[in-house]
Amino acid sequence: MMIVDLIDGDDFRARLVALGVHIPEGAGPDTCARMALCKHRGEGVDGLKELVDELVRRSDILLPSVRQAIDHYLLPALN
Repeated sequence: MMIVDLIDGDDFRARLVALGVHIPEGAGPDTCARMALCKHRGEGVDGLKELVDELVRRSDILLPSVRQAIDHYLLPALN
């Protein structure tokens, strides 16, 4: 049997923080996506589009709350 790690809100937050988005500890996926979008609109976030593209391609391992946050906030702004 193969065990796959799911991408949860903490993983999503960590990936955005690695791109330079300041997000407080414990923030949920919606807050993470909104803060990334705000920074993207203000000064840009290098690598954000690539991260979102990667996560969407791997949507089978995204928790639904992370996918919904990406779909609602980030996809419309990046595509």
